[in-house]
Amino acid sequence: MNRTTGILAVAVTLALGVSGCTGFSYLSKNYATVGVQVVTIGCKDPYSVYDQRRVSKMLVVSDGLREITGCGIDERYDGQGGPAETRAKRLREAARAFLDETARENCKITGEAIFSDLQTEFSYICKPTPEERGLKVPRLPGRG
Repeated sequence: MNRTTGILAVAVTLALGVSGCTGFSYLSKNYATVGVQVVTIGCKDPYSVYDQRRVSKMLVVSDGLREITGCGIDERYDGQGGPAETRAKRLREAARAFLDETARENCKITGEAIFSDLQTEFSYICKPTPEERGLKVPRLPGRG
């Protein structure tokens, strides 16, 4: 490897490392103390959801093993590619299902930030909020 290629490789490695640390730092700061809730889509494929209601954001996490062995992934998204090609769509479905199952069916997803293949943060807005409609937001079961 020549000197220029070596310098470029080190620069790319540092850039990737820093961006990964930034994502990890952000997730740790914003979601480490939030309890996990589990929502299912399709044929009961589970997704972990960390909901930060006070800032109207949630982190949806897919399980790596389930990504390979999940029931019905190929059949549900036939012609749309395999699990990797449909992951973003499934994470969006899980976010929508989570809002629907926690009395926030009138909420709208307003944005998303992808942190890794298996982790996406969704921003949402609720007008009116469940509390304004006289509802209590239920808590879904967690893992374990």
